[in-house]
This record gives sequence, structure tokens and C-alpha cells, in this order.
Amino acid sequence: GFRAMDGKDAPRESKNVTHVGQEAAAAIDKDLMSIHGFKLEQLMELAGLSVASSIAAKYNGKKGEKILVICGPGNNGGDGLVAARHLCQFGFSKITICYPKYFENPKDPYFKALISQVQDLGITVSPNMPEQTLDSFGLILDSIFGFSFKGTSARAPFDKIIASINASKSTVVSIDVPSGWHVEEGNKSGTGVREPEMLVSLTVPKTCATKFSGKFHMLGGRYALLCA
Repeated sequence: GFRAMDGKDAPRESKNVTHVGQEAAAAIDKDLMSIHGFKLEQLMELAGLSVASSIAAKYNGKKGEKILVICGPGNNGGDGLVAARHLCQFGFSKITICYPKYFENPKDPYFKALISQVQDLGITVSPNMPEQTLDSFGLILDSIFGFSFKGTSARAPFDKIIASINASKSTVVSIDVPSGWHVEEGNKSGTGVREPEMLVSLTVPKTCATKFSGKFHMLGGRYALLCA
């Protein structure tokens, strides 16, 4: 069955769920936005909210700690921007966002709006990684790559960013797919993000989640047609 956010926005840990590969995940997204009439903005808002709700539920004690959100060039990065906004509204007051690719020239007006929304809350957004050590952050939200990632390793600048995450001692939370992992086979190259403590799968867990053995596996994305 499918376990999603309940009516009170409280995330649930995923149990007895099916898994899908890259092609099936892409087909689900396509159907949601064509046959079922969802807009990208709707899907991203619900995804980001579910990620923030999951973090608030399991890491409420980190509200006073610094949080680093690292956003990639695609929709996974957009989910991170939305999650950062909701985390701020949930009381996480020390958030920094690293958005290397499209900070100065967002690929879509919607992404430009997402940047403005977090900046309006006083959240710093920069194309560069923080100068201070990543160990100074209580939590790193990995929203670099999602299920669309292909290849055996990330390209610059994300290869070095992933390496710096792996060298840190910070708690890592990944959105949908840990960045750099093969969508079906997991971190087979060894160059992806180290196993996160929390994985927040979206809509349906991807097959690589079967390789996940971290502390928390959450499932978000309240799309009624997929709920059981």
C-alpha cells in the first residue's frame, strides 16, 4: 500500500510500500501533470512541505542549530527551496541555502519566485558553499539530484559538494533519492552522497530505497489518486 501524509500534515514512516524505477517514476510524474491535471507548482509545494514536516517531526531538537540546504539544478532543488521555506516557518531559524547553478539566472520564473520567497524570510541564498566547515551545521538537506539523475558520478561543482558532505559529520537528509545514487541500484559507484540518516521518498519510493538502511524512511506527496 501507499503511506502518505495524513490530514494533519504529520509524516508517517513508510511501511509495506512498493518501489519504482526511473522510467516508472518519470511516467508517474508525466501522468500527474497531464492526465490528472496537477501543476508542477502543486507537486513541488506538497513535496517540499512533506520534507519539512518529516524533518520537523524527527529533528525538532535541531531548531536552534544551523541547517544547510543544498539545491541542485532541477526539480529536486526546487523541492529543497520549498522545504527551506516551510522549515523556517516551523521555527528552524538558522537556515542557509546553497544554490550553485541557477541562483543568478533561474531557469524558470517559478524558481525565481521560490528564491524570492525564502529571501523574504531572511534566509541567505548563495551560489557558493559556506566558508565555515560543514561540521558546524546540525543538518544538511541534500536536494541536489532526484530520480532523473543519470551517469556514474556528478559533474562539477556537485562532485566536490558531495565529497564535502561525505567528509562531514553532519546529519544528512536526502529528498527522494540520495544525490549521485543510481535510481535502481543505489550508490554503486561509491561517489554519491553517503547514506543519509533520513530519506524522504516522494510519491512512491524509488528502487534504490531498498538499499537504504538509515534511521528514518519517510514517504511524502499527498496525491489522492495514489493513496490507499
